[in-house]
Amino acid sequence: MKAIIFAGGTGTRLWPLSRKNSPKQFEKIAGDNSTLELAVNRLIPEFNYKDIYISSNIQYKNLLKNKLPNIPQKNFILEPCKRDVAAAIALSLGILNLNYPNEPIAILWSDHLVQNVNLFKKIILKAGKYIKSNPDKIVFITHKARYPSINLGYIHFGPKKKSEDSLFFYEYKGMKYRPDKETATRFIKELNYAWNLGYFITTPSFIVKHFKELAPGIWKNIEKILTNYGKKSFESKLKKYYEKNESISFDNAILEKLNPKDALVMVEDIGWSDIGSWESLKEALQKNKQENIIRGKTHLEKVSDSLIYNYENKKMIVVVDIKEAIIVNTDDVLLITTKHSMPKIKKIVESFKNTKHEVLT
Repeated sequence: MKAIIFAGGTGTRLWPLSRKNSPKQFEKIAGDNSTLELAVNRLIPEFNYKDIYISSNIQYKNLLKNKLPNIPQKNFILEPCKRDVAAAIALSLGILNLNYPNEPIAILWSDHLVQNVNLFKKIILKAGKYIKSNPDKIVFITHKARYPSINLGYIHFGPKKKSEDSLFFYEYKGMKYRPDKETATRFIKELNYAWNLGYFITTPSFIVKHFKELAPGIWKNIEKILTNYGKKSFESKLKKYYEKNESISFDNAILEKLNPKDALVMVEDIGWSDIGSWESLKEALQKNKQENIIRGKTHLEKVSDSLIYNYENKKMIVVVDIKEAIIVNTDDVLLITTKHSMPKIKKIVESFKNTKHEVLT
């Protein structure tokens, strides 16, 4: 079984720690390892390092080598430019299809937290066992929804289809990406919708087949790249044809168009959190809403429901009489805001483009 971890995002909602030259997946956000390192570590020892692949952008090549010295460099699949997830998956699974068309593969992401690692591994291996016998199927690994999030996708599942060692496989009925608050609240009440984590177990041949059928424009460019794989011309062809792909999500390009009969769903609670923003990181780490999440040298008095991260060793952050705050201090930026104002930060960072502050992005 193979695994591929996608690590090409920029993570502007975790600014000022996450920057375009060193995005969130390479930074120490929760503990002493980056989330990319955590994503690799939770596959070991069930997976060998040689069976783990990383999809990212060419500009992060040196970061990958430094963070993941045990992963063979030939397992780094690097995009020459950003073209959203559909193109990245088409390229990566297209390359793996050349040698491992019917081998189960886990498609995973680099910027998540998983608290129950043992259950996570069990799910991956059981789904992999199913796909080994059913290479023309896909299994969605989902999570029981904790609250009606409007930033996540939801998968609609039906009755149980099979069980495997106390784990259940459910009928797949469809998906909905980022519903409004009213719809998300209804999903929670109906109990047959789960968070879509973006984790899938399938085979390269299954993905390639569906790109050919459902996104032929993308596959046409990828195919021209793959015919040069292993040749001196590969890098030049990759650069020439990859940028021709449209920027579209994998959900929109492929998953929303799948025949439901081709998929099954596993729904568990693995203690998963998407830490795409400071407020979601707080939600992932807190034991209760009023708890403060802190890092580095801080002194707090009468502070509640706040996240205070200090990455400077020579400076202390003192916070008094504040609630619902987000305070992040790096060596060149101090961010002070509230949890409710965080959506504005992305626009502020984008406004720095072509100004003297662009170096801070």
